[in-house]
Amino acid sequence: MSSYSNLIKDISSGQIDSLVLFPTRREVKATYKDGTTSIIPIFPNDQTILRKAQESDTPLTVNYLKFETASASIFANFGFLFILIFGMLFFIRKSVDLANKSFNFFNKQNKLQDIDKLTTTFEDIAGLNEAVEEIKEIVTFLTQPELFEKLGARIPKGFLLAGPPGTGKTLLSRAIAGEAGVPFYSLSASEFVELFIGVGASRVRSIFNEAKKNSPSIIFIDEIDAIGRQRGAGVGGGNDEREQTLNQLLTEIDGFSDNSGVVVIAATNRADILDSALTRPGRFDRTIDVTLPDRKGRLDILSIHARHKPLADEVSLNEWAIRTPGFSGADLNNLLNEAAIITARNNKKLIGNAEIDHSLDRLTLGLTRPGISISSKNRVIAYHQIGKALVSLNLPNIEKIDKITILPTSNKIEGNTRFVSNEEDLDSGLITKSYLSSRLIRALGGRAAEILIFGINEITQISSNDLTEATYIAREMITRYGFSDLGLITSDLNESSVFLGRSLLSKNKSRAEKTYREIDVKVISLLKNALQEAINILNPLTFKIDKIADILIDEETLTLNRFIEILESKNN
Repeated sequence: MSSYSNLIKDISSGQIDSLVLFPTRREVKATYKDGTTSIIPIFPNDQTILRKAQESDTPLTVNYLKFETASASIFANFGFLFILIFGMLFFIRKSVDLANKSFNFFNKQNKLQDIDKLTTTFEDIAGLNEAVEEIKEIVTFLTQPELFEKLGARIPKGFLLAGPPGTGKTLLSRAIAGEAGVPFYSLSASEFVELFIGVGASRVRSIFNEAKKNSPSIIFIDEIDAIGRQRGAGVGGGNDEREQTLNQLLTEIDGFSDNSGVVVIAATNRADILDSALTRPGRFDRTIDVTLPDRKGRLDILSIHARHKPLADEVSLNEWAIRTPGFSGADLNNLLNEAAIITARNNKKLIGNAEIDHSLDRLTLGLTRPGISISSKNRVIAYHQIGKALVSLNLPNIEKIDKITILPTSNKIEGNTRFVSNEEDLDSGLITKSYLSSRLIRALGGRAAEILIFGINEITQISSNDLTEATYIAREMITRYGFSDLGLITSDLNESSVFLGRSLLSKNKSRAEKTYREIDVKVISLLKNALQEAINILNPLTFKIDKIADILIDEETLTLNRFIEILESKNN
């Protein structure tokens, strides 16, 4: 390509055959006499090219590219229009999809369970004998209603299954449907509350209408507390979607319409927060408590879950039932499942006591992490755990020791001492003053051991969780149970309210500021006395603590039998 200066020389010397000037592009196309062409940039309003072409009689044509400019403008306009139309179509399509999804909330199909697939029966349920006996009447209501109608009895419309998580509430409802052989609608309460106002109430009407068409039938609503909480608990009052859904549910269960043949079963683990209108007779006529299983119940549950698991001959399910008080059916199932996983990981064919024990540790203590290599820290942890164990052995009315370990877990870094509750205490549900006093002293046993061994100035933060537990117990003894010389005083009702709005709007206080100060003084006094009692228990045993600590550091974990064996050894 020639340069601008060469172009001027070539025009003057007559070597250019013709020139075409493009002002809009500031270019000139030069055609040489030898047939070659060249496009060269020029300056705006360049007069030199015009003058040189005139002087040398070189033909010059000016081309303003009107057609090309117009074509480019039209193409740009059409391109913008196309993009605009495409964007509008895309937006309209998305809006239609959103509208379709919105209408699907109203047309959502109710979950009618296939009767042939409902194979769960009462034989598949263990550890819930009292609950099973009560729900057997539901099956009779559905299959033989004439027995009750002859006597003028009204078939209950609703049954509330209340109990802790994992106790088998959903399993019980499936067993009812399996035994009765009737249409079974299963859904969660949270499915009623959707994006738009009124959808929940519409779905309630829909499922009841469908259930009435297929009566006798069962409607099972899981976690009913999602919509059944007490109304008017919010700060601003409330006519929200949840409350509208609850109102519709109340109307359907016990309204002007006839719901004969439809039994509503609901499950919750928060029966205390349900609206009183929901639990009154005529709606949920009966509340069936689904409690944690006792020892025999746990044995039956373990037997069911062990049917398809190869257990070693050494495994006694009765022993593990004794060692797992407070476990729900789901916990027991998880216990054997974790043991099976550990067995497979260790390339074993039979599940033994070691695997179940490891599984129990993981469920109660957490995942064990590698041991601490710092010997001084191990010794502090060992003294701390031994202190709690020794204090526990010398206290009445307290849980038994099951295992002592200095291994850190996912729950605690300072090891752990696991206790097993007394079965009779769990069954009675009673809490005595002596029991709480023992719990208080035991919680401070670790701190007492540190004071005796290392001195008051060398205590560590390891007791922080124990101090939290002790403070809570002491405050409960004073402000809830009246176990102090402060008097028969109970805590402020607003403090235990689960509804923030009501506690904020309440203007009354049940205690004066002076009482609050006296409570703090009593709590501190209880804690000091408990710590001194723990020190008094450990003081005569300090000569044995060092030996037990050496063995615990070496073995890292001690069972109750091993701990007592070391404690009673004549070499100590």
